[in-house]
Amino acid sequence: MKVAALGDAHLGRAYHNVTDPETGVNQRERDFEDSFTAAVDLCLAQEPDVLVWLGDVFDHPRPTYRSFRVAQRALLRIRETGLPLVVISGNHDTPRLPGTGSPYSALADAFPEVHFATRMAYERVELPGLVVHCVPQMMAVEHTLGALDEADRSRSLDQSNLLLTHPRLPQVEPRYADINEIEVDAGLLRSDLVLLGHYHVHTKVSGNTWYAGSTDSFSFADDPDRAKGIVVLDTDSGECRHLPLTGQRSLVTLETVHAVGLGPAEVEALVLARAGSVPEGAVARLYIDGVDPEAYRLLDLDKVYEAGAAALVLKLEPTFLGAHTEVELPDLSSLASRWERYLQNQELAGYDRDRIEGLGREYLARAVEES
Repeated sequence: MKVAALGDAHLGRAYHNVTDPETGVNQRERDFEDSFTAAVDLCLAQEPDVLVWLGDVFDHPRPTYRSFRVAQRALLRIRETGLPLVVISGNHDTPRLPGTGSPYSALADAFPEVHFATRMAYERVELPGLVVHCVPQMMAVEHTLGALDEADRSRSLDQSNLLLTHPRLPQVEPRYADINEIEVDAGLLRSDLVLLGHYHVHTKVSGNTWYAGSTDSFSFADDPDRAKGIVVLDTDSGECRHLPLTGQRSLVTLETVHAVGLGPAEVEALVLARAGSVPEGAVARLYIDGVDPEAYRLLDLDKVYEAGAAALVLKLEPTFLGAHTEVELPDLSSLASRWERYLQNQELAGYDRDRIEGLGREYLARAVEES
């Protein structure tokens, strides 16, 4: 069988305060929508036997109406083909508080022919010649491990088995921490074939296990130089091919300006030259290394941004001469992971560590959902 899969579209995610002049929608949010739609088209163009969505189709468990409509239009297109579709949820589009509704519940009502495994429980989907074992996002690691054990016990002896799940694997080192991650060892993914969501770069984990990757580059931490797209898995041969999407917005790091020993005029000339080299429509960043604070203060930013007018976004990243301490402000979505790591080094004798950790995760989850 031929399986076409896409992962991590994150519909609804918006970056940078730049809007599409025609619709008024955040431009990066629109980019993610276009990439998701193109990914669905590319999947269908492969004439597969089954389609798979590997979680985090939505960036949030309470997606906007706009994001919801983009997903609905894709589902309508797939319905017209008659192809089976299997969908699991990920760490972003699974509610992080008990009692909070899932965005997939309404879609399941409207598209009963789609196999939605989004209720934080193992589900088995039998297709002609293939059994799909779905382990969606769970509330805790132990729940995931239990579901993986159930998937292992439920493997077919006379058909190919495909496991779908959305974990963080220690064998693949991500560039950043994410919210509500479930980490499991790759050795616990017991199946003939395994397709994974969560990691945004297409990666072969082992001979039968692959991260599909995301459908667009969300930030510079996503290795934007590595193509984003879909995967096509042949369950007979075990071959998994990554098919890149084309025409996506580029994220570029311009050549660094090494400013040590340079005066204001020299710094400005180099910055203007770099800004003028920005590709059309790109999200670009420019490091200015070792710049004198006074030289940077005298930089004519209007001229810089005029020179870089071709960019969607141009961000200057100065490192000041004599400043040796860099302060990284955490992304809101990474706070839960940071909280767990913080507690690991705290002496909590006499206190209920699990309760403290749970309360912290609950408060952070509320903050993220309300933001």
